[in-house]
Amino acid sequence: MATSACQGLLLMALVAAVLSTASGTLQYDFYSYSCPRAEEAVRNATVKIISEDRTMGAALVRLFFHDCFVKGCDASILLDESNSNPQPEKLAIPLRGYDAVNTIKAAVEAVCVRNVSCADILAYAARDSAMVTGGFTFAMPGGRRDGLGSDLSDIPANIPSPSMQVQDLTKSFGAKGLSTLDLVALSGAHSLGQTHCSFVTPRLYPTPRLYPTVDPTLNATYAGKLRSFCPQNSGGGKVLNNNNVTDPNVLSNQYYRNLGTGEVLFTSDQTLTSDAGTAKMVLDNAASPVMWMAKFAGAMVKMGGIQVLTGTQGEVRKVCGATNSGS
Repeated sequence: MATSACQGLLLMALVAAVLSTASGTLQYDFYSYSCPRAEEAVRNATVKIISEDRTMGAALVRLFFHDCFVKGCDASILLDESNSNPQPEKLAIPLRGYDAVNTIKAAVEAVCVRNVSCADILAYAARDSAMVTGGFTFAMPGGRRDGLGSDLSDIPANIPSPSMQVQDLTKSFGAKGLSTLDLVALSGAHSLGQTHCSFVTPRLYPTPRLYPTVDPTLNATYAGKLRSFCPQNSGGGKVLNNNNVTDPNVLSNQYYRNLGTGEVLFTSDQTLTSDAGTAKMVLDNAASPVMWMAKFAGAMVKMGGIQVLTGTQGEVRKVCGATNSGS
């Protein structure tokens, strides 16, 4: 194992190599002239938020993922109900972090009025959440503009299901321009956060549609622990940590070691070991935390370029929960 200083230098070199392929529609240091303190303001606010509630790191990363996968990275996930958006995306899935994003937006507005988009704030906050929870950072380009619409009916066709198999996951990520390497790297974010029992019980109890017996890919001891925490009729209210033997507020490659022992919660996680190609990536990420960090960083930047609005497209919102027209 190299020293932490050497790891840091290696990671910086690896990330630089990965980031060189990022979308040309966005720019690094985008606000260097128009709002030079923008990224600092986001970082300071994000660090403060997570220091006061460690679970917010996972929440901000998840918001970024949901935003980019549905309509592209345009902050559509942040819009509240309105006449023009009567059923916004946020009504479909109970996500956390909206108040945190509003707090970060207010911090940015305090240094530059109506200059930095909510879409960029969400991207920077996700990047800085990785810094706080994972101990590494990377450059994130800016220049995204905020969208004008949000519709919960867009969710089902775009957000991957936790019951998906690897072939469907590959198609889902491929439709967004993300590779299988990106899929496996980004899945490491499941080292963070919590989930509801309702997403796990189908693997724990026989169901004709999914598993005629307990999911055989689950570690038997781990399955027993999960059954004790999530009884068959426990409903969806109880929450449990996303992984075994790890801090749910730390982003790390422990997730890949858990895959190797069958101690992950979702079918969409364990299925990564069922294909020879993705299984090799899992082993590689488990063996080298620094290499995984570089892959994760590159995939986050790549995801942050999905269907972005730039130039005069969209707008820069005054507040993240509403369009500037307020309609």
